[in-house]
Amino acid sequence: MDPSIPHALDPHLTADAADWLADAVGRVGQEPASLRTAFPAVRRHCGRGLLQAGWTVADAARARLLAALPLRGVMLAQEITTLHRFGDATEQRAVLLALDMLEGVDETFADLGLPLVREALRSNDTDLIEAALGPYAARHLDQEGYRHAVLKCVFNGIPLERVAGLDERVDRELARMLADFAHERVAAGRDVPGDIWPVVRAHPGALIASGLPAETQSPAPDRRAAAARALADYAATTPAGAA
Repeated sequence: MDPSIPHALDPHLTADAADWLADAVGRVGQEPASLRTAFPAVRRHCGRGLLQAGWTVADAARARLLAALPLRGVMLAQEITTLHRFGDATEQRAVLLALDMLEGVDETFADLGLPLVREALRSNDTDLIEAALGPYAARHLDQEGYRHAVLKCVFNGIPLERVAGLDERVDRELARMLADFAHERVAAGRDVPGDIWPVVRAHPGALIASGLPAETQSPAPDRRAAAARALADYAATTPAGAA
């Protein structure tokens, strides 16, 4: 979680909203169960406008409430799991966005939030998928899970720049998976999302192994044209992780 986000919240709150949130934070610190009432009420009291870096005002206000919880470790994980299970999509998104912050204030939280990340990645809700793939997931998802999360983003049109940790976690197998995806698109005469190419270029052999370059010799004009466009985009990119 960007440490500037909590500080950016206050100018976006009316006096009444600020008073309500301060009171709710105080109550949560004294009585954790009060969070279950305050959490869904945030948008009504604080608003829902865009804040920054993919966060809304409501997301940041909910993160502040979560930070006030005096719970740690398993008890903290159980509480946020309950919020997530019974919350609507905006409440689930706020929990996912706050996972990095929760680990920051409680080292014993560690990977206890991973079940919520995995649940979001099984959904088709792009807001939840994107919220799940922040710094917390980049640290804790195993390599296979991370690769499939990246591929799911590509299939769902989520820009890869919004996936935390990609430069550090790209490996040969992920490059192969994305190159094979690109070949499937080209074979259907379709364009390839340009943001996969830096990942593929990090392991150049993946493109040749996919068979995509051979599509420039296809008897089908749409496949040849799609292959030419893809290869031009590939040639114009810098490998992931390069300076």
